[in-house]
Amino acid sequence: MDYLQAAQDALNRRTFLRNSASAIGVAALGGLMAEYANAAPPLQRIGGIPSVPHFKPKAKRIIYLFQSGAPSQYELFDPKPMLVDRRGENLPDSIRKGQRLTGMTSGQGTFPVAPSKFGFKKYGKSGMELSEILPNIGKLADKMCLIRSMHTDAINHDPAVTFLQTGSQLAGRPSIGAWLAYGLGTLNADLPSYVVLTSKGSGRPEDQPLYDRLWGAGFLPTQHQGVKFRNAAERVLYLSNPDGVARGTRRGMLDELSEINLKRRSVVGDPEIDARVAQYEMAFRMQASVPELTDLSGESAKTLERYGPDVHRPGSFAQNCLLARRLCERGTRMVQCFHMGWDHHGGLPGAIQGQVRDTDQATWALVQDLEERGLLEDTIVVWGGEFGRTVYSQGSLSVNEYGRDHHPRCFSMFMLGAGIKGGTTYGATDDYGYNITENPVSVHDLNATLLHLLGIGHTKLTYRYQGRDFRLTDVFGDVIKPLLV
Repeated sequence: MDYLQAAQDALNRRTFLRNSASAIGVAALGGLMAEYANAAPPLQRIGGIPSVPHFKPKAKRIIYLFQSGAPSQYELFDPKPMLVDRRGENLPDSIRKGQRLTGMTSGQGTFPVAPSKFGFKKYGKSGMELSEILPNIGKLADKMCLIRSMHTDAINHDPAVTFLQTGSQLAGRPSIGAWLAYGLGTLNADLPSYVVLTSKGSGRPEDQPLYDRLWGAGFLPTQHQGVKFRNAAERVLYLSNPDGVARGTRRGMLDELSEINLKRRSVVGDPEIDARVAQYEMAFRMQASVPELTDLSGESAKTLERYGPDVHRPGSFAQNCLLARRLCERGTRMVQCFHMGWDHHGGLPGAIQGQVRDTDQATWALVQDLEERGLLEDTIVVWGGEFGRTVYSQGSLSVNEYGRDHHPRCFSMFMLGAGIKGGTTYGATDDYGYNITENPVSVHDLNATLLHLLGIGHTKLTYRYQGRDFRLTDVFGDVIKPLLV
């Protein structure tokens, strides 16, 4: 579009209305730049919507340990000892109730019950029952709220992960981290408000892929999307200036580029230009903040040992957990650690032990680390995947060899930290772990509860797009009060 055409468009009714609506975005950007220019002190809120939080929050931030591929609740969180005597029996029709199956098992002639190979133990003063292969997570029992009655609308991986992250099975909606960045702003102008870390599991390294849209901003201004760090030694590419380019020179170039962008903005009224300017500024500040963040040489030997030997391997779940703690203490609002490898349609007993080796110690270490530094009192830690697994085996069945298909009807997650009632087991499933019998919790309920802990009324944080006010929980969701203190 040439400037003459742009000027004409700037006079028409639609562009006028768009410009009026985007004035808020200009004000927000101006506020961000002004507060940064005045050297706002660390952990002071910058940006966000003035009316948010809606009430006094119990938490400032979330660390979301997302186990991509769907961990089996039978092996980890939901003991069903009576299934041992029913090994190989066909799942009763009275339990299955004609519910939808995936194409991977719908053609099976039988649905043989597969009890877990692993036993369960009672942990902590609360006596919470968890798998014997989770000895470190078991140490957190009295801090945890274990939800055994999660359910979702999706039966396949991509829509289920998308649903949990955005509140919709269809791609294109803002992620939970983008909603938090939009509503609450950042606590440190030198780092992104929302950071994503990914790792490959050793149980099944080439598991279901992850897509950048899972941490995208959707129709929110794009500066609120998650910033993905690479799972490699160089976490963010191109942080260094080219040879011969001083930092002052880079600053001058960005100032001139910003001036050009804002002139263009005044003509065409595109609010995405504001986002572009904000992202250039963030990238400039990250040139100084990220190298210090990712340099682990200052961590004590005791801390590194706590996370286990994998902490020295870039891109491991253990190192990502340590980086999550470092990001949070520097003011990042939300960190998501996506750990792949949990999709166990076959070879489950061996594969899940590999996944547990990746995550059990590191999860415990992260919580201990947060608590020792006084961060757990205003941080929420969430652990779980996109759905559960079936009680029946996919394919052949033996004591030591079986697999499980997708199961959206019930699965388990846990969370702990700020405002969470520790030592709590919430919800229950039937004897086969196939249907919820007590206190169902939907994906929307979970998200509403997380927002509530951050001082956000989930029905009030909205964004108008295409004539409708959208929100993370769509038109659903209830805060689950029994999970909270």
